[in-house]
Amino acid sequence: MAADSQKAPPQPRDARIVSLILQSLGVEDYDPKVVHQLLEFAHRYTSDVFQDSLIYAEHANKNDLDLDDIQLAIQGRVNHSFTTPPPKEFLLELAQEKNKIPLPLIPEKYGIRLPSDKHCLTGINFSIVPDVCIVFKPLEKSSSMMDTQETLVEPESDAVTTTAPTEAIKRGRDAMEDDDYDF
Repeated sequence: MAADSQKAPPQPRDARIVSLILQSLGVEDYDPKVVHQLLEFAHRYTSDVFQDSLIYAEHANKNDLDLDDIQLAIQGRVNHSFTTPPPKEFLLELAQEKNKIPLPLIPEKYGIRLPSDKHCLTGINFSIVPDVCIVFKPLEKSSSMMDTQETLVEPESDAVTTTAPTEAIKRGRDAMEDDDYDF
């Protein structure tokens, strides 16, 4: 009984065939899940081909499947699912053409190259332009310290008020986009 429990469980016939195909191709070390994946792919592919061939036979008003229906379904599946890679000569020609253009020189700067501060999340993306100078004066204090309030009072003549010209601070969208990613 101990010898029987150490044996691997018997594989289905299709799984043994897939394992033999892998061994014949020189694949010695593989995960057992690969066999299940290949079986699933084969089952899905053949069922799709048979469903397509049934549709073709029905379209041709046939009661039974013919070899022509199955070949047409396989051809349609291959044209739809699989593509052939481009020829090697074409790829070499394309690589030579692309490699004619020299790469840009690496700048002398060190560190991470970031865009300007206004385009980074860490940069300030707003500006505050005061239009009116606001002065707060405390009210008369009442008997309790909790009741102190502040009110808005118009600025006095001796208070210094400065307003910056808005045209100098505000820049147009075109001017802002000119210095994008300048180093």
